[in-house]
Amino acid sequence: MIVVGNISVGGTGKTPFVIWLVEQLREWGFSPGIISRGYGGHAPQYPLEVDAQTDVRHSGDEPLLMAQRLRVPVVAAPDRVAAARALLARHESVNVLVADDGLQHYRLARDLEFCVIDAARGFGNGALLPAGPLRESPSRLHEVDGVIVNGGGWRDAGEAHADMMLGMTTVMSFGGRAQPLMAYAGQRVHAVAGIGHPERFFEQLHSFGIKVIPHAFADHHAYRLSDLQFGDSLPLLMTEKDAVKCRGFAQRHWVYVPVTAQIDAGGVELVRKLCEGLKG
Repeated sequence: MIVVGNISVGGTGKTPFVIWLVEQLREWGFSPGIISRGYGGHAPQYPLEVDAQTDVRHSGDEPLLMAQRLRVPVVAAPDRVAAARALLARHESVNVLVADDGLQHYRLARDLEFCVIDAARGFGNGALLPAGPLRESPSRLHEVDGVIVNGGGWRDAGEAHADMMLGMTTVMSFGGRAQPLMAYAGQRVHAVAGIGHPERFFEQLHSFGIKVIPHAFADHHAYRLSDLQFGDSLPLLMTEKDAVKCRGFAQRHWVYVPVTAQIDAGGVELVRKLCEGLKG
């Protein structure tokens, strides 16, 4: 079991790292599966096996996004132990599980732990909830196997670090047509982000010369068409995580922007060596 999580609230880039990790595990000879809490979803029963056609209202946005991107077994349940048992019972070929956001789920056995940190925000004021942004003390980093630094550069003395950047180069229509994100340079667009740190998305669009009208929503927001009617026909760019909840009523001028985790060479080697240690 490989557990990926964070010790702070808000978006740190955990899901893009999970997607990258699962893709790498396949390249390294593993047959991975994913378990998730399925936050925001309300399934008729759990554990819920998630595939590309699952109703997002049942699965939650992140499990559905991962199922669509990766085409590997994904099971969601508030009880991650039950999710793990159900996945392994249904998919005998799976030989490694990746737990998305399971760092504080201590009933869950784990062989490796990765903690994702947002370099720009770090630990905030360093206080635990509700006084600050931390779920656990910073000393928790001394127990994990690797710290993944989204944005690079941030360091906590003595820990094994890998630097990660989130790359955006392409926009996708809801009909599956791709075009370069640079095609929107110089244009005014509505930018929609219902993620843990919406400003990151807006700033990345700005870096392409796009004139952003920002619309930040709460993480895991359940969209309705009326939320995204802004009274004009300007292009609307949203995150891929938002798109899985909007597919049923998407308009022709809406597109979404997938992000891809890019890990530095030293980080790839660190993660590979840790994962190779699971074999045998």
